[in-house]
Amino acid sequence: FLLNCDWDQKALEKNLPDHVKKYIATHKINFYTIDGVKIGIETGMGPTRINTILQSAFFKLANIIPEKKAIEYMKAAAKATYGRKGEDVVKKNFDAIDAGATGVVKVDVPTSWKTIKLKPKKQTTSKGPKDVVQFVDLIQKAVNNKNGDNLPVSAFKDYVYGNTPSGTAAYEKRGIAVKVPTWNRDNCIECNFCSLVCPHAAIRPIALNALETKDIPNGMKVKDLNGMEGYKFTIVTSVMDCTGCGVCADTCPGMRGEKALVMKELEQTTDEQKYFDYAVKFDAKNDVIEHYGEHTVKGSQFKKPYLEFSGACAGCGETPYAKLVTQLFGDRMYIANATGCSSIWGNSSPSTPYTKDSKGRGPAWNNSLFEDNAEFGYGMFLAQKTLRNSLLDKAEKLMTESSGELKEALTLYLETKNSSKENIKATDKLLPLLSKSTNKLAKELLSKKDFLAKKSQWIFGGDGWGYDIGFGGVDHVLASNEDVNIMIFDTEVYSNTGGQSSKSTPTGAVAQFAAGGKDVKKKDIASIAMSYGYVYVAQICMGADRNQAVKAIIEAENYNGPSLIIAYAPCINHGIKKGMGKAEVEQKLAVECGYWNNFRFRPNATGEEKKFCLDSQEPNFDRYQEFLDGEVRYSSLAIKDKEKALRLYAKNQNEAKARYTYLKALGNLYSTPIQ
Repeated sequence: FLLNCDWDQKALEKNLPDHVKKYIATHKINFYTIDGVKIGIETGMGPTRINTILQSAFFKLANIIPEKKAIEYMKAAAKATYGRKGEDVVKKNFDAIDAGATGVVKVDVPTSWKTIKLKPKKQTTSKGPKDVVQFVDLIQKAVNNKNGDNLPVSAFKDYVYGNTPSGTAAYEKRGIAVKVPTWNRDNCIECNFCSLVCPHAAIRPIALNALETKDIPNGMKVKDLNGMEGYKFTIVTSVMDCTGCGVCADTCPGMRGEKALVMKELEQTTDEQKYFDYAVKFDAKNDVIEHYGEHTVKGSQFKKPYLEFSGACAGCGETPYAKLVTQLFGDRMYIANATGCSSIWGNSSPSTPYTKDSKGRGPAWNNSLFEDNAEFGYGMFLAQKTLRNSLLDKAEKLMTESSGELKEALTLYLETKNSSKENIKATDKLLPLLSKSTNKLAKELLSKKDFLAKKSQWIFGGDGWGYDIGFGGVDHVLASNEDVNIMIFDTEVYSNTGGQSSKSTPTGAVAQFAAGGKDVKKKDIASIAMSYGYVYVAQICMGADRNQAVKAIIEAENYNGPSLIIAYAPCINHGIKKGMGKAEVEQKLAVECGYWNNFRFRPNATGEEKKFCLDSQEPNFDRYQEFLDGEVRYSSLAIKDKEKALRLYAKNQNEAKARYTYLKALGNLYSTPIQ
């Protein structure tokens, strides 16, 4: 038995469960440990890429083939697999293979372990909403413990339609991070950037009132909330849900040259979990959100994220966008999700990261296929629209038959019917009055109360879906001129299935099915959508312009028609040489050098507003090659064929220059305010 850990004999005695100790001793198992994380850091592989190290240790101990031969085969495989990434990467793998074979430590199993008296296991019951607890205790725990095959069919009687309760990912608490962020309040400027960029909603800003502050756990740090007397501010981290990517700490501006977030070993920060658990119990403070503005970066991050603790890769570039959308509209959202990365981190059974608030509100999420997800989401919208139109007719009729408070509430409800934000507030005012009414129409409205408020309809998917396999559906839905919002997480490659080239893959990028570098340029889906004239279109890149990203998402949802947002999302398939912890920095460079452009096309612009806003500054194309060289998907081509690489790099850059020139021309074309 080989255990990856950093424990010595004393720590093993303390941390190993008694039933494991007894089993090892009773069955005379040869017990070894290896500190794969330490070796990964020492060899330059990093703390998470330790599979090669453990594989080497396995072959040494298993003796399936001679150790020397196994190492030869592993090195040959590493060279074949990683040769395109450069000699430095190959050398790191070679060092990891050698270190893994020599890094195993034999544990002397104490004879006392044989005589350990085992205590009966305590059956624990989770705490939380009844439907969630039932699912977690009955199904999720069994599946995560690899006992799912033993569940009887009757265990699934409440889930026969494939529906599962929201918020179950919060019960996993996997504790996979090597290092997690810790907060230094003295260096914090309360910008909330850390929360915005966190891929897993594991770090959050919280405003606590005097009563809530009075009962905080010992050791929990707070400070005065700037501009809001009577409130304290804190940053809390769910260390057991954090993946340790470090994006938050890297993004943190700090003050006086010092960061407010520092990455520390997980074992040194276990108290942080109880601070998080205490702080997130309280509802978001509406007065705090309104003070800073819910449509600002800072204000939006005081709102509850309805997407938390997903299984996305550490440093994922997609989830911060989806999380932000849920913070803005999550209490009234429908989401249709194409198969791909966003469906895997969006709901990998049995865990659901989309969650709900204390009122029981949260996104209604469903997954469909690559080829029909846009139509699927459109169907969601049409079903809701049909049901709601019937209710609106009844509400109008009831208004003519009513008086006093009920009539006022119905008037407000009907006046706000096209605004999801205002209409949900109006619906909340209306419902208690409907319950008091004896009118038959009021009873009918109450029976369909879930469909009264206007919903915010979203369709999520990656570029493989939006640009490629599902493009026909995307185009069809955009052309419908209905009030639906489409978000494409643009990783410029089929990420979930291993990195195949898509129509979003740019010239010169190396991907599966484009091993020699893609020869043709990236599809311009934004221009296709803008050509309709009535589709709201935006390109956003959070790391380059956080405010623009928030503004575009809000404008898209407010627009009473189809909208398309294309969000630049760094991915592990890009091979960012600085690591995924620098994903925000990479996004910023992508825009600064002209590789990516931020803009908004607003068909409903009026008065002094511009119809087309090119939000990116004039690019510094002198840094273009720096960007390409910083990602393996580009730099690997130069290792195989330098001449071809230089030709395709130049072509890529020229296409970027032409694209920026075209966007500037659009800006000039629509520079005259719309009358």
